[in-house]
Amino acid sequence: MRRLLAILFIFIIALGFPASTLAQGNYYFSVDEETVHVYWNEDGTISLNYVFMFTNQPGAHVIDFVDVGMPNSSFDMGTISADVDGVPVNVSRGDYQGSGSGFAVDMGSQAIAPGDSGRVNVRVGVIRDMIFEDSEDNTYASGEFAPMWFDSQFVTGDTYMTVVFHLPPGIQPDEPRYHIPKGWPGADEPNTDLDQDGRVTYTWISTANAHSQYTFGASFPRTYVPDSAIQTEPTFTFPSINFDDIISLGCCGFFAFMFIGMPVLGVINGQRRKLKYLPPKIKIEGHGIKRGLTAVEAAILMEQSLDKVMTMILFGVVKKGAAEVLKRDPLELKIIDPAPEGLHEYEKGFLKAFDPGNNSKQRREELQTMTIQLIKSVSTRMKGFSRKETLEYYKTIMERAWEQIAAADTPEVQSQLVNDAMEWTMLDKDYDDRARRTYTGPIYVPMWWGRYDPGYGGSIGSSRPLSAPTSVPSSRSTGLPGADFAASVVGGVQSFSNKVIGNVGDFTSRVTNKTNPVPKSTSSGRSWSGGGGGGSSCACACACAGCACACAGGGR
Repeated sequence: MRRLLAILFIFIIALGFPASTLAQGNYYFSVDEETVHVYWNEDGTISLNYVFMFTNQPGAHVIDFVDVGMPNSSFDMGTISADVDGVPVNVSRGDYQGSGSGFAVDMGSQAIAPGDSGRVNVRVGVIRDMIFEDSEDNTYASGEFAPMWFDSQFVTGDTYMTVVFHLPPGIQPDEPRYHIPKGWPGADEPNTDLDQDGRVTYTWISTANAHSQYTFGASFPRTYVPDSAIQTEPTFTFPSINFDDIISLGCCGFFAFMFIGMPVLGVINGQRRKLKYLPPKIKIEGHGIKRGLTAVEAAILMEQSLDKVMTMILFGVVKKGAAEVLKRDPLELKIIDPAPEGLHEYEKGFLKAFDPGNNSKQRREELQTMTIQLIKSVSTRMKGFSRKETLEYYKTIMERAWEQIAAADTPEVQSQLVNDAMEWTMLDKDYDDRARRTYTGPIYVPMWWGRYDPGYGGSIGSSRPLSAPTSVPSSRSTGLPGADFAASVVGGVQSFSNKVIGNVGDFTSRVTNKTNPVPKSTSSGRSWSGGGGGGSSCACACACAGCACACAGGGR
């Protein structure tokens, strides 16, 4: 009877308290925004500036403390400060309840009540032992950092996360290398820029979550920090357990992977990446469409092959009457003086490369310089706009051009459309096949075609004579089958690659080295702990030559 009465009493108590009341003992919040600026200082230390936007959930525990995990214990408490919505609050190492190293922000009177929001700003002035010798290049130093995260049982919703690396003062933009982020849902390539102090910055931005570990890193010449600040890899002592067979097998597999698998993977990845010439900042998504790009600039945005881009520029300067092709194999141009008005800067750079005084090597170098400037110009124009939306916009223009050409009623109309939209249709990666399917009749050669191909009256891309249409408009000189016209355009691209810029992969690689340096991802094959945080079972595990992880749990 007593047991039944006890059960009935508990049942009545449970009915009398709503779920929200029972939940009031738990922390439960969203981190709407998390921004961290990581300053890699010239003395070999780092400084941090965290900004969190918390929204406490209805019925949850008040956010009275925020535990901030540190990468290691070598941080200076005297350099740490915090505020909530601009009101200073205390920080305490003793109140920290997380795993690993860290400190607690005592929210005090600024505690965030259920249903309310608050912005917490945390500054850490000095953390030591954060920079390591790069395991792939001993002339470089490297470091990695994982922004603090929260235990998944305490946090809900998505987080707009921004991570900014400010590299040591004096580093030039082409010197550092970023590491491929680990676990990051956004783009691998950061936005590269300069901060107000002239320091090179790497910025990663994406919608993420506040309960996952994301690790970012960078390598830079070690001459920018003192040698005494550069750490060596930690050593590990394995327990004296007889695992001879397992170790032998593991070593064989390890060395096979290191000396065969890694080089093969490196070659494959290197070949793919050297054609990715867009600088990281273009790939950081903004909002809205960037209208007003030329077909050539749109080709850069699409990362089209640079031999095709060069051919598009060649068509442009010939159409505008700025140049005339004297010889196609090898390509020789006659530069028209004075130049017509309305030339783009990249067209002027293109013409400069074909100065008669330049040899083939100088010409390639000038074309590389022009291409780098063109890519940087597109990057500047795209700042703040959505690359994804803009790409879709220009793909639509390309498709509309093809549709209009295919729907033309007469060869005359089709030829005029081909002339007007040639560069836009060349954006199609399947240009050759699509042109052959679309250009089913004769194409009237535009007046400028003779300036592009001196032999157009005889043969183009073929040894057989061209067939002229039965009636030729006065504005046209002759015509040729559509398939031959398409072959001539494609042949022009191939000729540019083989006779002007040489190997397109090597040419693009030299451009990429300036506009989107290959990331130097360092790995020592070892891992060690960084920091931990309150209420979390997280444990940093960085396998890199410069581990600087930090993590933290939410609430108490």
